[in-house]
Amino acid sequence: MSSAPRLLGFRITIVLTLSLLLIAFQALGEARFIVVASTTSTENSGLYSHLLPHFTNKTNIEVRVVAVGTGQAIRVSRNGDADVLLVHHRPSEEQFVAEGFGVKRYDLMYNDYVIVGADSDPAGTRHAADVADALTRIANHRSLFFSRGDDSGTHKKEVELWDRTEIDLSAVNGEWYRETGRGMGATLNMASSTDAYTLSDRSTWLSFGNKGNLTLLFQGDPPMFNQYGIILVNPEIHPHVRAEDGQAFIDWMLSPAGQNLINSYKIHGEQAFFGNAQP
Repeated sequence: MSSAPRLLGFRITIVLTLSLLLIAFQALGEARFIVVASTTSTENSGLYSHLLPHFTNKTNIEVRVVAVGTGQAIRVSRNGDADVLLVHHRPSEEQFVAEGFGVKRYDLMYNDYVIVGADSDPAGTRHAADVADALTRIANHRSLFFSRGDDSGTHKKEVELWDRTEIDLSAVNGEWYRETGRGMGATLNMASSTDAYTLSDRSTWLSFGNKGNLTLLFQGDPPMFNQYGIILVNPEIHPHVRAEDGQAFIDWMLSPAGQNLINSYKIHGEQAFFGNAQP
């Protein structure tokens, strides 16, 4: 028997194999994904690991998270390097939409901020009447306080809370009040190593594993409320934005399915976030 038929069959097999490989590579190249510019608090808390597989399984859309401080996340989105913005400083979010960079802002979920410090609490913040009193006690005692100082949502909130006091931070910056210029985890580490005070979002505090002598000292004052918002980056400003898939993600996060998953996420048995979306 001639070897020609066998050779032809071999060539056909190779062609089919290469064709299938090409189709597979094309499918990989066309994989659907969106980029979400978000905060370190949501990423470091483990919330996204809890949520995103459910969304991807339902929609086949991968979510790639860029976790930075709120200020930087807004700049990333303003530059068109994200499809969705998810942060926690409402005035900055509303400005982002008002300037045309975002389509619409939605309330998504909330938790709160807490003041942590050494269990000995030299400034007596445990006995404060409100958050302004707690911060004033720290200032009057000249106790070491670490600020993130990084334009994050937590840093913005902290400055707003200090504004409720009569303390001029510019006059004491570098003395007992020190800016780390770093994220929440790194700032908590610095506070832990020096028994200093700091302000943290609750989810990062719950997940922080190097507490040392630190403990939660003050919480519960209404100004310490921490609202998260979610916004689609405007495709009219940045036409390359994956608007349909980005909106699908937003709609899912606002839906009962997304909200129930947010509410079910716990850190060491404590609920970390509370869904309050009103689509």
